[in-house]
Amino acid sequence: MNGEAYLQAQLDSFKTQTHANWTLWVSDDGSTDQTHAILARFKSSSPAGQVNIVKGPQKGFAANFLSLLAKVAQPADFYAYSDQDDIWLPQKLQLAVQNLRAWPASQPALYCTRTELIDAHGKHLGFSRLWPREASFKNALTQNIAGGNTMVFNRAAQQLLAEAGSGLEMIAHDWWTYLVVTACGGKVFFDATPTLQYRQHANNLIGANHELTAPLRSVQRLMAGRFRLWNTQNIAALQKLLHHLPQQNQTALHTFAKARTAPFFARLYGVYQSGVYRQTLSGNLGLIAATLLNRI
Repeated sequence: MNGEAYLQAQLDSFKTQTHANWTLWVSDDGSTDQTHAILARFKSSSPAGQVNIVKGPQKGFAANFLSLLAKVAQPADFYAYSDQDDIWLPQKLQLAVQNLRAWPASQPALYCTRTELIDAHGKHLGFSRLWPREASFKNALTQNIAGGNTMVFNRAAQQLLAEAGSGLEMIAHDWWTYLVVTACGGKVFFDATPTLQYRQHANNLIGANHELTAPLRSVQRLMAGRFRLWNTQNIAALQKLLHHLPQQNQTALHTFAKARTAPFFARLYGVYQSGVYRQTLSGNLGLIAATLLNRI
């Protein structure tokens, strides 16, 4: 919402995609600036049916993205999230489609990447993190590894997200997408090659996770109890899809959920038994601290 400053650059980057077979669905969540006019011009200059604009639920960005998945009138082979201040690099969709087509269409699959970080004027700032460990459900239970703006996923994943619904309480649509795909036995492709430029500015709803201050913010969230709240919300939401989870993932989820409410030593052992992990040493130290302090 209110994305007039950077929206045109984003829309122009869609036109440069080497994979040209795409349809755009926009869910505007209550813009009061020139967003509507910019979108209307872009729609009028595009082939009929390529650009579709709907109203968002105005219940936050996560609900906006998830509600949009349910509003897409024609089913697609693949779906991609995009934030209003991104600039897609030309091969973004092509790389995603190539990777996702290597996985059976009947099974959920997610493609995600690093991002190039730029400032409000387009100047290069760096790159988002390159994670050292594999993507998995046991990792997804404790963190998200990729920005939603890099995510492209297949119809099998979209159907799972639609089945769970858009009225869930959760911290973010991208973490939820990572959770759903891995929980239900899907494949995650994480590409170290950036596929978009992510603009960093004062109005970003969620900034990049690369900064040196990220560990400090993680500690602050831990002490404020937000990490525990997010885990509670994610575990509750996963109950809607429990019948899709392979037995080993059901066991990991049950063990982790039970450990969160257990006495001290049982909590430590239960979290260990669940096998959950974060991607970095500092992240895993924070996970241990959360377990010790009953903030898991």
